[in-house]
Amino acid sequence: MATIGNNNLNAKLVLLGDMGAGKSSLVLRFVKGQFLEFQESTIGAAFFSQTLAVNDATVKLEIWDTAGQERYHSLAPMYYRGAAAAIIVYDITNTESFERAKKWVQELQKQGNPNIVMALAGNKADLEDKRKVTTEEARLHAEENGLFFMETSAKTAINVNDIFYEIAKRLPRAQPAQNPAGMVLVDRPAERSHAAACCS
Repeated sequence: MATIGNNNLNAKLVLLGDMGAGKSSLVLRFVKGQFLEFQESTIGAAFFSQTLAVNDATVKLEIWDTAGQERYHSLAPMYYRGAAAAIIVYDITNTESFERAKKWVQELQKQGNPNIVMALAGNKADLEDKRKVTTEEARLHAEENGLFFMETSAKTAINVNDIFYEIAKRLPRAQPAQNPAGMVLVDRPAERSHAAACCS
């Protein structure tokens, strides 16, 4: 979820997608400005944080980069539960990766936070000559499902910062609670039990 205080917003962001789609590379490029040609597979999940200045607020993104292998799928709800935002990543050169991304979108729509901000990232945009998923197909899927869409390249840094900043801009600014947290007790003298006078 997103928590706010004095124009400071903390938000949990999860990256989901198939193995090899480039989730870890996107995060590494965004947080550290680095790209590794051969990135080892993530085991379970990796955690990063990055603070951004957006409009009149400071947004601290708590980023969970999840493993893409199928054997780790059962762990995913632990990471996306309570997330304020998600980036679903697919590889533009791999149609199976795009199909898997569609399933992640469905899963988040059913089980995720109802107000989650979701982005669809077509990664590896630098490999245009090997493209298998058209920009239009992905954009249409994103629009039909309420996501915003960008094509990114962790290798060349195209749109990497942009997608994270766009997420930060779209995060709902939490409204102060109308009632304090917890139960509100109301004294109702008219409803007191008559049993109290039974033994006098």
